[in-house]
Amino acid sequence: MDFKELIQKRYSVRQYKDIIIGREKIEMILDAGRIAPSAVNYQPWQFIVIREPEMLEKIHSCYSREWFKTAPVVIVICGDHAEGWHRKADGKDHTDIDVAIAVDHMTLQAAEMGLGTCWVCNFNPILTREILNLPPNIEPIAMLPVGIPADNDDLSSKVKKRKPLNQIVHWDCYNG
Repeated sequence: MDFKELIQKRYSVRQYKDIIIGREKIEMILDAGRIAPSAVNYQPWQFIVIREPEMLEKIHSCYSREWFKTAPVVIVICGDHAEGWHRKADGKDHTDIDVAIAVDHMTLQAAEMGLGTCWVCNFNPILTREILNLPPNIEPIAMLPVGIPADNDDLSSKVKKRKPLNQIVHWDCYNG
């Protein structure tokens, strides 16, 4: 499969089969995040894999959607803003950007293996921090449920609504 096919294959899965995902597959997904590029190669991320039923139940309380409870694995991706690169000109912190790149690599690796994911950012970070016993410098930034899609559709059959290039591309200067 070429890259274009892969990015078209990935979609936000919101229902998973009740099938355990093996550690080897999870580690492949984690490794894809690990090798993602980051500003100045600082790699300000931490990945917390949740598979045990009691911990899954606790993490479900941070994002109370029924579909979220169907994922057999949830990866909580955290950032350490003290380790992230900050642009000198204005102090902009790139930790969230670096974490987003890592998560995107993870979603694409999962899709390449026939697994589904869905970025979750609308969760309770305070409760998540408490449940995972995170130190003050580690911020939960995203959750990534992982599993086998329950819809049995070919992933590439999902239609994605995207703006055409002429609505988002500007040549040489912004001409909004």
